[in-house]
Amino acid sequence: MSSENAGFEVRRASAADVPAVKAVTDAAYGHYIDRIGVVPQPMEADHAANVAAGLVYVTGGEGDATVSGLVVVEAYEDHLFLDSIAVHPDAHGRGVGRRLLGFVDEHARALGLPEVRLYTNALMWENQKIYPRYGYEVVERRVDGPYDRIHYRKRLGLDVM
Repeated sequence: MSSENAGFEVRRASAADVPAVKAVTDAAYGHYIDRIGVVPQPMEADHAANVAAGLVYVTGGEGDATVSGLVVVEAYEDHLFLDSIAVHPDAHGRGVGRRLLGFVDEHARALGLPEVRLYTNALMWENQKIYPRYGYEVVERRVDGPYDRIHYRKRLGLDVM
């Protein structure tokens, strides 16, 4: 773990964390429902299945209410896909999101993957300001069913964080 994340624990989620994973995800994404007109996909995910598959990493102690943030990631042959990043609103402004993004970079490097990919809904304009600050570049904008998404990538070889 880098000095950036020293003292910041991110661990693989366990079955005991599923309620906290759902609670943090719902709290982080719920306010977007009215804006985008649909329930954000992370809120509809099968959290238990994602945890069982080892895709979810959380902050805080196992099975407790101190989980303030999480990421859902999936490794592919040529990249790590950041499916979801969620920070509970009570933890905003404390660097949890920044450190989770750092964890994702470290995890991708540990797996020998050259880049991280993600997408965000085009109406989640806050994210369009955040991701470029952390080295992500827009790849394309694509409509997938009811979702209008902006796809990003971060090439880890060019990481200047």
